[in-house]
Amino acid sequence: MNYEQKLRDLHSSFGEWWSCFETPKMTSELYPYDKMFSPITVNTLTLKNRLIMAPMGNISMCDETGRPNMKMLKYFEERAKGGVGLITTGLIPVSYGIDTSITERGDLTYFPRIDRSRTVFAGWRDLAAMCHSHGASVFIQLTPGLGRVGNPQCLTTQYTFPRSASFNPNWYMSDVPCMRLSDLSLERIIKRMGQSSADAKECNLDGIYLHGHEGYLLEQLSNPAFNHRKIGKFSNYETFGIEAVKEIRKRVGPNYPIMYRIDLSLALNATYKSKMDFVNPLNKFKNERTVAQSLEYMRKLVKAGVDMFDVDLGCYDNWWLPHPPASMPAGCFLDIADIAKKYFEENKILSNKGLPIPVAAVGKLGYPDLAEKALRDNKCDMVMLGRPLLADPEWCNKAYAGKVSDIRPCIGCQEACFNEFIEGGHPQCAVNPRTAFEEEYPREVPKADIIKHVAVVGAGPAGITAAETLIARGHFVDLYEKTDKLGGSLVPGSQAKIKFDLANYLDYLNGVVEKLKKNERFNLYLENAPTAEDLKLRGYDSIIIAAGTKQCKPPIKGIDDDNVVFAVDVLMNPELVKNAEKIVVVGGGVVGTETAYFLAYEHNKNVKVVEMDKYIMNHAFTANRGHIIHYLEEKGVELMNCTTLKKIGGGKVIVSQNKNKNVPNPYNTWSPILPENVVNPLDMLRPIKNECCERTLDADMVVLASGVKSSNELYYACVSEHAANEVFNIGDSFRSGRVFEAVRSAYRKSVSV
Repeated sequence: MNYEQKLRDLHSSFGEWWSCFETPKMTSELYPYDKMFSPITVNTLTLKNRLIMAPMGNISMCDETGRPNMKMLKYFEERAKGGVGLITTGLIPVSYGIDTSITERGDLTYFPRIDRSRTVFAGWRDLAAMCHSHGASVFIQLTPGLGRVGNPQCLTTQYTFPRSASFNPNWYMSDVPCMRLSDLSLERIIKRMGQSSADAKECNLDGIYLHGHEGYLLEQLSNPAFNHRKIGKFSNYETFGIEAVKEIRKRVGPNYPIMYRIDLSLALNATYKSKMDFVNPLNKFKNERTVAQSLEYMRKLVKAGVDMFDVDLGCYDNWWLPHPPASMPAGCFLDIADIAKKYFEENKILSNKGLPIPVAAVGKLGYPDLAEKALRDNKCDMVMLGRPLLADPEWCNKAYAGKVSDIRPCIGCQEACFNEFIEGGHPQCAVNPRTAFEEEYPREVPKADIIKHVAVVGAGPAGITAAETLIARGHFVDLYEKTDKLGGSLVPGSQAKIKFDLANYLDYLNGVVEKLKKNERFNLYLENAPTAEDLKLRGYDSIIIAAGTKQCKPPIKGIDDDNVVFAVDVLMNPELVKNAEKIVVVGGGVVGTETAYFLAYEHNKNVKVVEMDKYIMNHAFTANRGHIIHYLEEKGVELMNCTTLKKIGGGKVIVSQNKNKNVPNPYNTWSPILPENVVNPLDMLRPIKNECCERTLDADMVVLASGVKSSNELYYACVSEHAANEVFNIGDSFRSGRVFEAVRSAYRKSVSV
């Protein structure tokens, strides 16, 4: 097989993927899932089923010394109760004092630790005991460090540079260089990995899981893209990983499982093609490990003591690969797992225990039929579920029982599970408000002391979540929706093919309401928009307003012309732009760019996007924006940032575009947008000066995605009218946001009503 051509073909397919990948639904056509729920042996450990909870960073789920706290313990226990066979933790660094990017000021950390001292062991022993009580095994994921993908603020807080395998640019701030780790430092890290593994075994954890992918320090040392060392033992890119595995095996003995997470390729050349020759810093990483080299490295890792692998593609510089967002296809890396599995089988490679090497598949496999089919087709031996188990910790139990329609699906937004901790919080879930709050919220919603009659106005995700929670508490609930459909903004938001995850979530919410309709304490009123006076006359004890948002129009000439429409209307009715060839989308946020993707890929339109901000899709998670922007460029969609809409009329759009050399490249997907509270001091040397010029764009249609504002008028009217003793405002009608904020606020408010 020509692996590199396969890689290029696969990556090319991720733009218009629906032509070669299926769009899955939460169906149970392959039930019973006998393959998924069959046991498998790794080294001397027998796992009860083929399902693995993928590593999801447990940032800020520990005290500041690194001891796992009750939030982290209950979070994992919930997934163990849910029936998963193997739990893997988020990454646990072992290189404190060497890789300074993992340490906060005052020698504190937001990572859980196992290397600090015996003071942290009790947390790990408790974690093992909790998970074992429910039949789940636990592997701890160890990392030598972060290297170039670590926080560069160590430069200002500790006056030390971040460190890497070689002199590599930091990913967050490419102006900041990472210093080369000495051979002595690397030897120290290897010893620590061995010690931490021995400690993990002593804490009753069931195995070691090495974080060797995605461009973290182990990847930096084991990939010539980042390892440019010319002398010393670690100039051979295979040496560090193999020596680390040998040290771990020496410390834990022959009967303890070791798992390794690896990408078969960074896929940087497949992603960026000719840009790898001239774009800084991509041109420094061109000499990436090939798929064939990765497979040979994996063979040597097995000889050193590795028992199993999970495989994917990519790194931070093309982050939508290792973190496939909503817009990526389901099962996107099954072919990658298949390559590794066939390599081991064809070459008769066995573990040191004489067992076949299990290969776990990753990548949006949270659909039971899809996961079962992958196992039956022998593409993989195990299936990793990360975000699906955050969305529904009972995924495994529900799949085993055939209750697939009851599984709450992940929507792929990555705003709560990843972006939340990047911006300073801890992992959560947009659709499951209990995720990482299990220590606060019990599984069963507590019954109310006083039964109330509650009106919920608005049947989007906030309103439906509120209604479901209130019914569980024992209240009487009337749910009002002004349209004839449930879901609010999810209805237009789920129309594009790349939004299939959201469409499945919308189906789930409709299923929730169907169940509520069987309860005599619940009433649904569609196409009903009550006024404050109406609600007051009906004598409710409490009123919850979840009325969503309304669209905004910029105050410019021509904005009300016949050829100007809102993005939400186009998504619901593409016939509006049927006869348009050239379309200008006003607004380069998430809605605008996803609408541009919809128009360019599904309707073959010539599209331009106009955005006032200096960044396209600002505040979206890096992986999500990366996938959309990269493939918009591939399709030839022009993205214009630092550009202001001036006038519409006569089939033209007039804009003012800043052409200053310091305006960010709108197609930059290899570097992140820093949080606004983090300042790159070197940006002061690159101010964006006002060098605007007027441009006239041809536009058969203008599609507005220029923002929304909260529909809070009803709330204030109810307060003014004293329509009930309690009036609450939640979701978008309080503060326009995302599904994450809507669901979280609805649940938290409703469990206290």
